[in-house]
Amino acid sequence: MADTDMHDVQDGIPADLDRRLVLATQAGLPLHARPYHWLAMELGVSPELVMDRIRAMLDDGRIRRIGVLPNHYRLGYVANGMSVWDIPDDIVGEVGEQVGALKSVTHCYRRPRHLPDWPYNLFAMVHGRDRAQVLEEVASIAALLGDRARAHDVLFSTRILKKTGLRIGG
Repeated sequence: MADTDMHDVQDGIPADLDRRLVLATQAGLPLHARPYHWLAMELGVSPELVMDRIRAMLDDGRIRRIGVLPNHYRLGYVANGMSVWDIPDDIVGEVGEQVGALKSVTHCYRRPRHLPDWPYNLFAMVHGRDRAQVLEEVASIAALLGDRARAHDVLFSTRILKKTGLRIGG
């Protein structure tokens, strides 16, 4: 075997397999009953190796997560309201966990305030079929929080932005 060929395979694994896996999946997993088997066929390796490599990349942090990103618009949820909340800093973590666990909230996170203009430190995205539904859900959150929320507002999306993660070039 030539010197250059020795670097192409390491421990029986093609050296560039992880990169090829990321490139093949960064726009999403293929819509097949057995996506890892389909990827294996495309990449010329076994399905077990594909699953092992993805598991290894998850374990060492090169891939943070694999999840579903629904297209809310196609599902009929065309109103998107980012509710923003002014929560005392000493309880924002506890309140954030409570709000984030609500069925109506798709994601919830803490952000720094920018006083005096922006007092909000907790953000919670709510989707609805129309703005009235979003406002009802936000009112329910406000009732749940009571005086723990000193103020809140809702910012509605005005256009669709393409959601993608970090992409690497081929």
